[in-house]
Amino acid sequence: MEALLAALADPARWRLVNLLAERPRSVGVLAQLAGARQPQTTKHLQTLERAGVVTSQRTGQRRIYALRPGPLRGLATEFDRLAGTADQVSGARATYDRYGLSLQAERGAAEGAGWADGRTFRFRRLLTGRPEAVWRHLTERRLLARWWTPDDLRVSELLFEARPGGRIVQEYRDAEDVNALDRVAGRAEGIVDDVLPGERLTYRLSPLLPDGSPAFTAHVDMSLGPTDLGTDLHVHWRITDSTVDAADFVAGIEIGFGQSLDKLAATLAAESADTVPTDAADTDATDTDARSAR
Repeated sequence: MEALLAALADPARWRLVNLLAERPRSVGVLAQLAGARQPQTTKHLQTLERAGVVTSQRTGQRRIYALRPGPLRGLATEFDRLAGTADQVSGARATYDRYGLSLQAERGAAEGAGWADGRTFRFRRLLTGRPEAVWRHLTERRLLARWWTPDDLRVSELLFEARPGGRIVQEYRDAEDVNALDRVAGRAEGIVDDVLPGERLTYRLSPLLPDGSPAFTAHVDMSLGPTDLGTDLHVHWRITDSTVDAADFVAGIEIGFGQSLDKLAATLAAESADTVPTDAADTDATDTDARSAR
């Protein structure tokens, strides 16, 4: 596949492939039609033959080349497969497109400081597990690290002091950046406001811009209530102190936090089925232990 792609990438060779698609031709004729010298044409044809896309045979004093359609059909099938994967209506590409639309809308609305102040987002999840179990996942660093990022990110630094006035630090990286060689995808810092174990948790969290200043402040209110099957979790976000540069962050709140809560729900469901015990060893989700905010 790689050799075929490399052979077809050259414009001169691509021109020869088009000429041979019409009918087999000799080297001399191909050189004339392509407007090239015969030695150059011969070298290009030899490259195409090594890649398997053309074949040749000597007829008298001439060498005739013909196109082999099989490799091209195989390449077309592979391209069609790739295009079909990219066109899927669900999954990461759908999320990318959805975020793009939201990003365009939020950037258009960000005309000045305070543009998003008062905006609210509401989430609800019916979770497996009693409120006290859910509470641990909302407040304990080891358990928070399992779910507190969107699907394509992972927690790389986390501090959550579950007490009034306690500090929050959340840093995250691309989920596939396992060696932490790429830039940090984002960082947020905040303060816990109110704690009522098993019932209510409120805090303020500010995503940070590249210069370290807050993009906005999210006031997050989480309330938990028991149900017959587990816990009814309600989350209310309210934005204040928004800057123009907050648009990129605001555009991702509904998608990103929604994905995080879906991961929380899946984690709790798995634990309930005894497939992921809550006392399992820490995963690679965190690069560091609870560290002080920089």
